Amino acid sequence: MIDIIQQFWRQFLWSDGYHLSGLAVTMWLLSLSIAMGFVVSIPLAVVRVSKAKWAARAVWLFTYVFRGTPLYVQLLFFYSGVYSLEAVRNVDLLNAFFRDGYNCTILAFALNTCAYTTEIFAGAIKATPYGEIEAGRAYGMSKFTLYRRVIIPSALRRALPAYSNEVILMLHSTTVAFTATVPDILKVARDANSATYDSFNAFGLAALLYLSITFILVGLFRKAEKTWLAHLRPASSH
Repeated sequence: MIDIIQQFWRQFLWSDGYHLSGLAVTMWLLSLSIAMGFVVSIPLAVVRVSKAKWAARAVWLFTYVFRGTPLYVQLLFFYSGVYSLEAVRNVDLLNAFFRDGYNCTILAFALNTCAYTTEIFAGAIKATPYGEIEAGRAYGMSKFTLYRRVIIPSALRRALPAYSNEVILMLHSTTVAFTATVPDILKVARDANSATYDSFNAFGLAALLYLSITFILVGLFRKAEKTWLAHLRPASSH
């Protein structure tokens, strides 16, 4: 029994030449989905607040669908639903993509976090102080330059607290990855529990790992907020 527990302990934390550990897989899923969602959400947020109604409504529909349905259902849709379509299986590229659990998981996670992040950034853009916009216009900035140098940097800084919550929620959401047979932390914990029936240690270790990652993320975001939001803190009386 001890040997089995030690074996799964290694699967939680250490990778070998052929397999990633549960911790590595979870961090890989989180990092890649957050990065993809962040990059795509910025232009979508700009479109979301634009005066082009048809484009803004299209982005609203995208965010409404992915925020209005559970991530678990979205993962099942891409992993099982899309692959069941004959049109997908008949195209080699699509067949290879949707047959892989990792690809489907990353796609579902990235689209889900992109929808939430788009709305966070769009709200921050709308809340940009009018004085900052007028100052940029006074310098003769074009609309593109105004967004690139004033509006987007200002919005991203002010959206940081809300975005930090989204990242942490996304970390917790990675627990559904086992549905697509992706060996993340929870999948390793479930396998350890099935092999040892030691639920306390198996899921307790998983909880400890998620708690540790969350603690690190919270610390990093707090440090970022102190650096980039220092100008929003009340001035010292001394």
